[in-house]
Amino acid sequence: MIHHARLDDMTPRDLHDVLALRVAVFVVEQECAYPEIDGRDPDAEHWWSRATDGPDGALTACLRVLAEPDGTTRIGRVASSRAARGTGAGGALFGAALATLTGPVVLGAQVRSQGFYERFGFAVAGPGYDEDGIPHVPMLRVATADAQPPGGPSGT
Repeated sequence: MIHHARLDDMTPRDLHDVLALRVAVFVVEQECAYPEIDGRDPDAEHWWSRATDGPDGALTACLRVLAEPDGTTRIGRVASSRAARGTGAGGALFGAALATLTGPVVLGAQVRSQGFYERFGFAVAGPGYDEDGIPHVPMLRVATADAQPPGGPSGT
């Protein structure tokens, strides 16, 4: 089941589980010691998915959507749990969030995940860079007029 909410509208359990997944993937698994709680979460629209075995099912994936000062929308903190990788849960969540955005949409992709984002219409938009010891590329999806309102067929 896919969910989305602003930080103030998330349940404490949902917030805990989203932050726990991000820390498990980025800080522990990828060994990137950085400030995961960076001050941008209060201004973000958070998206997460849970296994279908009830509202408290295991978190499968998460991401956040931010409005940038230059008028673009940024998707970041895209993560899937180890158990959900390869199941399509991350792609379903990413697609549901992206379907609500008219763009342009930007993100910083780990090079190893570049193909995933290209499947959603993103293209490399500048030179590669190193972030916390992991090669990244900036990516852009140009504006589109076919956004769906949040809470459409994917549920909330």
